[in-house]
Amino acid sequence: MKRNIKLICLFLSVMVAVTSCKDDFLAEKGDFGGINEEVFKDAQTAKAYVDYIYGLILPANNATTLISTNNASENGQYNTVFTQTTEELAGETDFNKVWAQISYTNNHANKYFGQRMGTGISNNTWTRIKQINIFLTEVDKHGLPEQTRNELKGQMYFWRAWQYFELVKLFGGVPLVLEPQNPILSGSTDAEVPRSSTSECIEQICADLDLATSLLPGKWGNDDWGRITSGAAAALKGRVLLTWASPLFNPGDDVARWERSYQANAAAKSLLETSGFGLFKTGGTANATAWENMFIAEVGNPEAVIVYNFNTVNSDQVMKFNGWEQAIRPKEISGGGSVSPTKQMLDAFPMKDGKMPGNSADPSKYTYDLNKFYKNRDPRFYKTFAYNGSIWPYKESPNFKVWSYTWKKKASDTNPTATTESRGANASGVYLRKASNPAASNSLGDFKISGTNFMEMRFAEVVLNLAESAIGAGKLAEGLEGIKSIRERAGVENADGNYGLSAASGDRDKLFAAVLNERRVELAYEGKRFFDLRRWKLFEENSATAARLGVTPLNGTRRTGLYIAVKTANGADYVHASQDPLIKAANGSVPVIDRDAYPAGITTHDQYVDYLYENHFKITVKDDLDKTNPVDWKFKWYPEYYFFGLNQTVLSGSPYLEQTQGWNSLNGMGTFDPLK
Repeated sequence: MKRNIKLICLFLSVMVAVTSCKDDFLAEKGDFGGINEEVFKDAQTAKAYVDYIYGLILPANNATTLISTNNASENGQYNTVFTQTTEELAGETDFNKVWAQISYTNNHANKYFGQRMGTGISNNTWTRIKQINIFLTEVDKHGLPEQTRNELKGQMYFWRAWQYFELVKLFGGVPLVLEPQNPILSGSTDAEVPRSSTSECIEQICADLDLATSLLPGKWGNDDWGRITSGAAAALKGRVLLTWASPLFNPGDDVARWERSYQANAAAKSLLETSGFGLFKTGGTANATAWENMFIAEVGNPEAVIVYNFNTVNSDQVMKFNGWEQAIRPKEISGGGSVSPTKQMLDAFPMKDGKMPGNSADPSKYTYDLNKFYKNRDPRFYKTFAYNGSIWPYKESPNFKVWSYTWKKKASDTNPTATTESRGANASGVYLRKASNPAASNSLGDFKISGTNFMEMRFAEVVLNLAESAIGAGKLAEGLEGIKSIRERAGVENADGNYGLSAASGDRDKLFAAVLNERRVELAYEGKRFFDLRRWKLFEENSATAARLGVTPLNGTRRTGLYIAVKTANGADYVHASQDPLIKAANGSVPVIDRDAYPAGITTHDQYVDYLYENHFKITVKDDLDKTNPVDWKFKWYPEYYFFGLNQTVLSGSPYLEQTQGWNSLNGMGTFDPLK
């Protein structure tokens, strides 16, 4: 049985077992003026307090982990809003639709900043910071052994830095509250803490992470797998300083910031490697299988720098299933079938020689053809997507084939209207299979019991953070080597000696474009793309950085999918009200071709898939993933979103807070400059 790391449940079990804690711990959480000193006198209860903080931040039971974040909500709820505000997934959100005006009264003033402290127990940014500050203030006072205190404090310094960075990357500077505040008394202004400058916040975050790095072990024992390590703290500092060096916060391209980021990420990579972390390779081999296996590896996975653990314990008290497996599997086998990757993401993946589609050295072999979109692609393509005709194993069916083709019910139909997926079709014609387990069981009919861990930060990101920082600092060859190491691990061909990147060698902007696209591929659907687009200001049409990098901005575009329609032997559209063209009819005949019987000369499934695409599938672009009412709906990003304004829910309770520049408030236009 896989070890349970559902930390809130762990906390509850400890509370039952430890009799030295006289008061109810959760009740103490709601008493903003009280401190239960007993909690800090016993190592188990102090550890349970830390675990409680983990539980406030980690994804909940059945979370769709890879595409969900909690920084678009005010109460710690995970959702897919930011992923849908990229090219990864379609859908209208508060941050990609047209508004009559930019205003702090609208939901596009992101509510993650939080709300004024209430009287009940809640989970939002400031209650999390409050609980952390109480712990850091009290833990040294009550006689716990020094090593125990250091390890617990190190984790809390990390989570305070984490929480502040989540705020700063959205809003710029925020109030720095480093000690627990007393209850707000009538007429008191003690809790009215103004926004600190962004630079002050960055320095405080880095200071907390330096403390965490100095206090934490490089690696925990198996029973504590998933706890924050010194390497994780150092790696988060690298992520923070990379963001600080990026064009969003560094419009003047100050190379000193890039150098500082480089030094932090180099130190993180070295520290992690010393502790046994590194790129996951199966038996030391680099290939697509190794790349797939790293997502399902358990305790000791060297790729897992920051990991959120799940279990397979089917009990209400301790269960914490990963909802990812169920969400992505086809409805035909009782999955959710609810995650539909876009054509834009399919096109982002290179060919197998590392060059982008349509730009390869051997056009006869690698030229991108929409009707053969799946051919000769980067090996990660086949472990990220499941397309019509591909094999996507699960325990009960190791040769399960994905069929997602369509046809017309009536000859007059403009687009295909029937599908082979009788239980419900995937919206984009292609499934997302990344981080699925080939041995996942559907024994209960819904893939629900999945214990696959979610790596919030992988070692691959550390490598890419270092590569991007190196490029920014002028160490172009080192940056290129970092990208190459990621491609080498994935099994990309190295025909040109640079894994397809020779054209970018020696050119700073081309290398920036290369590392950003490598992040888009390697870290696809891992909650990173929205923040990469923001920190490089790649949303709007007149983006200077988009022009520099040769990137097409998202504004004015629509996310699309694929129709994979069946055609007859003579090339005509197959038309029938209900009969599947590739399955035997009641009379034993097959309207077009039997998808389960190879024709003469075909001996493998791969050959048969090619045969079907060449002779019986016609692919067109599917343009109804995004809204079709109004028919001219297009992605709309406003520059004000690069630094969100404070929502009215915050300003109404805390009118002393300075509003962000570009946003209005109760007292006129905002004056807070997030670039200082």
